[in-house]
Amino acid sequence: MAPQIRIKELKAMEKKNTNPKKAGVVALFYPDERQLTNLLLILRNTYPGIHSNQIGFPGGKAEIKDKNILETALRETHEEVGVRPDDIQIIRSISEIYIPPSNFEVRPYIGLYDKRHPFVKQEDEVEELVEVPLIDFMDDSKMTTQILTTSYADNIEVPAFKLMGYTVWGATAMMLSEIKELFKQVL
Repeated sequence: MAPQIRIKELKAMEKKNTNPKKAGVVALFYPDERQLTNLLLILRNTYPGIHSNQIGFPGGKAEIKDKNILETALRETHEEVGVRPDDIQIIRSISEIYIPPSNFEVRPYIGLYDKRHPFVKQEDEVEELVEVPLIDFMDDSKMTTQILTTSYADNIEVPAFKLMGYTVWGATAMMLSEIKELFKQVL
């Protein structure tokens, strides 16, 4: 799910010491009111920055007080969508992804939440909660390519997911693709 220009850029960067900032995110799966599985994504607020107004997972940047990246992912998920760390069952981590434009190395985790409490979005960071039915996420027709202008290129063709009316591309799409492949192995 990486654009060709990004693949070349990542190969070139393998030789450099980028000293990336660390971040953790959670792909949170939960039952809806009909007991059907959903995935929670967020639409980030518009702000002057690289990831402004993009779809992503709840999570964020590591802080000194965090013991590890899992703690970062759980703390940030709690802050952004109101889910307490103790209410998330982490299943596993998936491949770490380096994001060159923001110089972040992100560790994603797959988590389960039984939705005992409703989500509460953090107004200053989260524009919208995007609840994606698992059946839509697993539908191969939701995968596409789209021409976008990004922080690193104009009019670039990127692989993407079309979910709930949003285009999900970049690192989030790469993570989603890996999760989807894992699910295909067990479903």
